[in-house]
Amino acid sequence: MAATLRMFAALVPPPEAVDHLDGFLDVRRAAAPYRWATREQLHLTLAFLAEVEERRLDDLIERLARAAARRTAFETAVAGGGAFPNAGRARVLWAGLDLDEPARTELDRLATGCRAAANRAGIALDGQRFRPHVTLARLGRPTEVSDWVRLLDSYAGPRWVADRVVLVASYLGEGAGGRPRYEELESFALTPSAGSGS
Repeated sequence: MAATLRMFAALVPPPEAVDHLDGFLDVRRAAAPYRWATREQLHLTLAFLAEVEERRLDDLIERLARAAARRTAFETAVAGGGAFPNAGRARVLWAGLDLDEPARTELDRLATGCRAAANRAGIALDGQRFRPHVTLARLGRPTEVSDWVRLLDSYAGPRWVADRVVLVASYLGEGAGGRPRYEELESFALTPSAGSGS
């Protein structure tokens, strides 16, 4: 059987945005025994690729580079949050992104382009609707988290420019505390926006 890799294409907030979010969560994590994401795991998944055959990797990289170049960089911030599937029976706590209308459209098109790139490279996708979020914690069983959702709703991090897509390999159980270990394989630049001065 062909070797496969578990991967995802994502937006990764810059260190200052991760520092701010991590600082906000750090003083609160002890209040709940959830499986909290580490700072290295904070990202926004554009396309999740559960099984990538190594022979398809070069094609995937080429297609993701083209998909990223078709989209324009946009400004955003990690802000707000919620729970999946809902606050009454949550399995996941997440933070959202603050996006104006052009940026939201650009993000949706970027996710669509990344998923199409994977599909054209012969890689199966999960088929779930794209819901932009940064996973903060996983809960072992369905839990009522309305207080956490209200707290996340009050959060607003520093603004940053989303200007690249990162392709990451995820190795289950190889990270600290049995978490996945992430390895950044490639980075793909978005087209600079007209107002960025680049």
